[in-house]
Amino acid sequence: MAAVFYKWLVFCSWWLVTGGQQHHSVSKHPFYISVTEINLNTSDKTLEVSCKMFADDLEQVIEKNNHTQLDISSGKDKARFDSYIPAYVKNHLSISVDGKTGNLSYIGFEKESESAYCYFQVEHISSLKKIDISNSLLHDYTSDQVNIIHVMVNGKRQSTKLDYPNRTASFNF
Repeated sequence: MAAVFYKWLVFCSWWLVTGGQQHHSVSKHPFYISVTEINLNTSDKTLEVSCKMFADDLEQVIEKNNHTQLDISSGKDKARFDSYIPAYVKNHLSISVDGKTGNLSYIGFEKESESAYCYFQVEHISSLKKIDISNSLLHDYTSDQVNIIHVMVNGKRQSTKLDYPNRTASFNF
């Protein structure tokens, strides 16, 4: 349900901002949001982490932080994004499971319409009682940033919303 709502919000904001026309210039939209989903996969003993952001926001913050020009829509820049995204996300997202810091391993990213999905995993996690998250994704882009976090453990889902400058959340299972 949240995924459908989010896609609807993204589409509506894109349509309002662009008038339905696609272009690569710097665009502004009426809200700045990311969604981080964390799922405990007990059979693989991993935390599966996906971060969904507006692609243009991610592109612009990476350009700013690395003093470079990139095009997230272009296949020619994919390798460069694959080198910049892990460092950026690891600087702005950390996960601690039962008091132990998890190591985010980068899986990859994909662009779908106006969104960028960045995938990570934390290995050797077969269960958890408490998860602490620090999420400041895109805080260095805008102070209007809102980060939503969903955590799924053994079929139980907990969520929170972090408005800038708030960046920490804890979940107990």
